[in-house]
Amino acid sequence: MPVHTSVSSQGGRGKGVGLGLALASALAFGGSGVAAKPLIEAGLDPLHVVWLRVTGAALVMLPLAVRHRALLRRRPTLLAGFGLLAVAGVQACYFAALSRIPVGVALLVEYLAPALVLGWVRFVQRRPVTRAAALGVVLAAGGLACVVEVWSGLSFDALGLLLALGAACCQVGYFVLSDQGSDAGDEAPDPLGVIAYGLLVGAAVLTVIARPWGMDWPVLAGSAHLNGTTVPAFALLAWIVLIATVTAYVTGVLSVRRLSPQVAGVVACLEAVIATVLAWVLLGEHLSAPQIAGGAIVLVGAFIAQSSAPADGSPRPVAQGGAELELSARGTAA
Repeated sequence: MPVHTSVSSQGGRGKGVGLGLALASALAFGGSGVAAKPLIEAGLDPLHVVWLRVTGAALVMLPLAVRHRALLRRRPTLLAGFGLLAVAGVQACYFAALSRIPVGVALLVEYLAPALVLGWVRFVQRRPVTRAAALGVVLAAGGLACVVEVWSGLSFDALGLLLALGAACCQVGYFVLSDQGSDAGDEAPDPLGVIAYGLLVGAAVLTVIARPWGMDWPVLAGSAHLNGTTVPAFALLAWIVLIATVTAYVTGVLSVRRLSPQVAGVVACLEAVIATVLAWVLLGEHLSAPQIAGGAIVLVGAFIAQSSAPADGSPRPVAQGGAELELSARGTAA
C-alpha cells in the first residue's frame, strides 16, 4: 500500500511537531487494550468490542471516504485487502487475545510482525536483507521465548498466544500490501483515504463475523471496573473509538509526513512499552523479570529489523518501508 513520502527536509520545528504527533499516536494506540479489556470483562464479547471500535471509527472517517471515493475505482483490491488484514484481522485477533492473556504480552507478540516481514522478503520474495535485520529477527524470537517462559512449559494460555500471533501475521499481510505501488510517487493513494475505506471494509466484514445484533447492548449503559475503579462503559467505548482509533490514525499520518520512516518506526515501538505500563498502572497486570527482559528484547529486535539499512546495491527491503506505514494506516494496535 503506497503512501506519500514523508518530508524529511523540514526544519527543526517541523520535526519537533512530528515527534510530538508520533508520541501522541503511540500513546493513543497503546491505550486501546487497557480500555477494551474492562469492557470484555464486563460481559462484551471481544469481537463485539472490535466491531464497535471499527464501526465507530468508520463512521467518523466517512467524510474522508466520500472525499477519496475515486480510490474505489483505482485501488479496489488494495482497499479490500487492507480492510480484511490490517483492520478486521489485526483487530479481531488482538482483542480476542486480550481476553486470555495480559495486554502487554499480546502487544509484544504482535510486534513480531516487523521481524516476520523480513522472512517473507527473504524467503518468499527472495530479496536480500541485511545482517542487522536478520539479527533483529533472532532477537525478537528469543525475546518472545522469554515472554512466554518456554522453560516452564508454556504456562501462558496457548490459544491467547496463537491469537496474538495471528494478529502479527495479519500485520505481515499489511506490510506486504504496503509495498504495492510504493514507486507511484504523487499518484500514490492518499493514506487517509486508504484508512477510511479500510475501516469501512473492516466494519462490513466484522458485521458478518461478530453478528452485533446478538450483542449484550445493556453492558454499554452500565459500568466497567478499571482495577477496582468504576467507570462508565460508554466512556471507555468513546475512548477506544475517538482516541485509540481515529486520533491515533490521524496523528500517525501527520507524524510520518514530518519524520523519516526510521524515526517514525522507533517511536512506533514505544506503543508496546506504553501499553505495558498502562496495563500495570490501570489494570494491575504484572510481568515477571524474565518477561520484562524478554519484552525489551522483542522491541530491540523489532526496531533493528525495521530500521536497518538495506545492503548497498540491493532492493530496499519491505520492512523498512513498512515502518512508515505502521504509523499511517495501522488497524495495533493496537
